[in-house]
Amino acid sequence: MPFSFCTFAVMSNIKPSLAKGTRDFSPQEMVKRNYIFDTIKKVFKKYGYAEIQTPSMENLSTLTGKYGDEGDKLIFKILNSGDYLSKANANHLSAMNSNALISSISEKALRYDLTVPFARYVVMHQNDIALPFKRFQVQPVWRADRPQKGRYREFYQCDVDVVGSESLLNEAEFVLIYQEALSNLGMTDFTIKINNRKILSGIAEIIGKPELIVDMTVAIDKLDKIGFEGVTKELIERGFTEQDIDKLKPVILLQGTNEEKLSSLKQVLSASATGLKGIEEIETVFSYVAGLLSDSKLKKPDLELDITLARGLNYYTGCIYEVKTNEAAMGSIGGGGRYDDLTGMFGLKGLTGVGISFGADRIYDVMQEVNLFPESAAAGTKVLISNFDREAELYALPLLQQLREAGVAAELYPSSAKLKKQMSYADDKSIPYVVLIGSDEIQSGILTLKNMHTGEQEKLSKDAIVDLLKAQQ
Repeated sequence: MPFSFCTFAVMSNIKPSLAKGTRDFSPQEMVKRNYIFDTIKKVFKKYGYAEIQTPSMENLSTLTGKYGDEGDKLIFKILNSGDYLSKANANHLSAMNSNALISSISEKALRYDLTVPFARYVVMHQNDIALPFKRFQVQPVWRADRPQKGRYREFYQCDVDVVGSESLLNEAEFVLIYQEALSNLGMTDFTIKINNRKILSGIAEIIGKPELIVDMTVAIDKLDKIGFEGVTKELIERGFTEQDIDKLKPVILLQGTNEEKLSSLKQVLSASATGLKGIEEIETVFSYVAGLLSDSKLKKPDLELDITLARGLNYYTGCIYEVKTNEAAMGSIGGGGRYDDLTGMFGLKGLTGVGISFGADRIYDVMQEVNLFPESAAAGTKVLISNFDREAELYALPLLQQLREAGVAAELYPSSAKLKKQMSYADDKSIPYVVLIGSDEIQSGILTLKNMHTGEQEKLSKDAIVDLLKAQQ
């Protein structure tokens, strides 16, 4: 005889718990999460993107070196199966050097994002896909980050990417995808920030530190978190001088409209062909966005050129994005950018790509906090049919199936019980209607439909109940 759950819990004497940075999701939460996923996917499909999936784990070599030093530290490594220490490097083991030891005890890792696995997918399936290849992907990713509000170690990303196209129309359409998807979710106050890594490279060039472009972008990307003084301190620690900081300050703290910022940057970067190319690309994206919206009912996006936006991932080479909500205290709820040779890391050179991601977990938290979920998003069972005895149960079965075939989510209480218990069940599950079937109802064929929100009851035939509930779908 198998152990019962309670017996197992007592015998094991282990208090159940969750790994930090992870969560369970109740049925009510899953309905809301799927509402987010379905809303975003619908927009992706409108713009011509098709869904793929990749494995939760990748070879560690696939992920390492793609996210910068800080990103690499956050990759969850998976220990090799079996006696993994038997193949460990003895010198590294005796020296207690965990970083050097990793390669000999871990060959796989949980994916850090969906972009690098997508690049790997494109290379492996290059003979099976048509270019440009437009895909979206909604799956969980894992990062060994410090858990805090809005930041989890396991979370879902909703990515949409296109590879094999250099057109900046793709970048402009991503602005509209953000605008449309978030608006469809009920969000009204958010900013889509955009920058270009070529502009950042140009800035590094004019101060004579092109080799420190990564160090510079990692530092200035933290401006919102640590302020200009904190950025200054980090830049100095990374090899920049006070004179470099003096040159960077007016650029980092650049103010004004998008047009004013671009005008100022043209002067500052006049000696950098790379920087001017980045400005040209930003202007082209703005032009495409304006053209797409010239005769559109879609609300004009709050699109802001932000020079401090760096997206500290090494693979970005062109336009970069970040979306911030102003409706709740939350980090970015989306981001992405152009990566000109990500697939080159896997042997396929010269294939450019661009993509963005929605942070579904943060979007969920924002929507929950400001009450943006519609009632329909929390809908589950529409009607419960009561069960008082064997006769009522048999009478209810045809109605139960009739309701379901009409598309109405219906349940029959699984065993005979007192009315109070069945009503409590309906309340606990937020079921809006209950059909009461007693001996009088069975004889007359006229059943009682109770509205659990108002408490009102009405007498209706089976067909009338089905029609009423079907009309509310």
